[in-house]
Amino acid sequence: MIEAHSGGMKRKPGPDNPVALFKKPRQDLVPSESHALKAKEGRDLFRQVPSQGNILASSGFDRQIYLWKVYGECENYGMITGHTGAILDLHFSGDGSTLYTGSTDKTVGIKRLKGHSGFVNSVHPARRGPPLLVSGSDDCTIKTWDQRKRGPTHSFNNTFQVTGVSYNDTADQIISGGIDNTSRYGTFGEHDDFYSFGHTDTITGCLCLLMVSYALTNSMDNSLRIWDMRQSIQWTQTQFRKNLLRCSWSPDGAMIAAGSADRFVYIWILLQDESSITSRHLGSVNEIDFHKLEPIGMF
Repeated sequence: MIEAHSGGMKRKPGPDNPVALFKKPRQDLVPSESHALKAKEGRDLFRQVPSQGNILASSGFDRQIYLWKVYGECENYGMITGHTGAILDLHFSGDGSTLYTGSTDKTVGIKRLKGHSGFVNSVHPARRGPPLLVSGSDDCTIKTWDQRKRGPTHSFNNTFQVTGVSYNDTADQIISGGIDNTSRYGTFGEHDDFYSFGHTDTITGCLCLLMVSYALTNSMDNSLRIWDMRQSIQWTQTQFRKNLLRCSWSPDGAMIAAGSADRFVYIWILLQDESSITSRHLGSVNEIDFHKLEPIGMF
């Protein structure tokens, strides 16, 4: 059972040591200090690291995807263009060979999959197996895709706009959230029988834990919640603006983290009475991702 500190979040600010919570020793190739990656004219929204952990991809309002080396001096070595609107979500495939994006140009970026009639707010690939993808949109639908086929393979209607989607570990179920403040979790073909569990404001991010039936949701109600379909645990956040602020599990499931409009990143160690706040950014922190192999966080 996961337990939260009953007295609320105990803050341990660490502007001089922003990765104090990471317990693993670093490799010599990884710089010990924090790095700020700057290349874009538009606002940076999302960053992701593939399973190999050797590169970093970032995207934002400038409609471009930038590729960075994680080791050494963290050079920017590539740029991908193609979207005609802001990129609202970005993920690598399970093997790190493919990038998936969702955009305000109403498309999912792999082979420019078209099917939504509104902004695509969220995408998430299957972690292994066939090249499957799920997406959520302002057109009030959740669509599933198979790269081997043309067009969406399934389309599920939602009452309100969908702001976050994620596959579970085996890609046979999805979790979704939207502006109706409700998360839904269930099996394809049985959408009307999905389990529902709610926040009190718009859900901005959903993510399922690898190998375990826990789901993590982030919301504009200033809370981050873990669900196991039988009980839930809530962590109090700070400020939220009307951005799609995402959340993240560490690879081993021992930590969760979320960005905030107060310009800090909040990290919680599960099963322990510990939390941390990283050094302040210059703007709202929209995305966070943990390195798959190293004790590094990308914010």
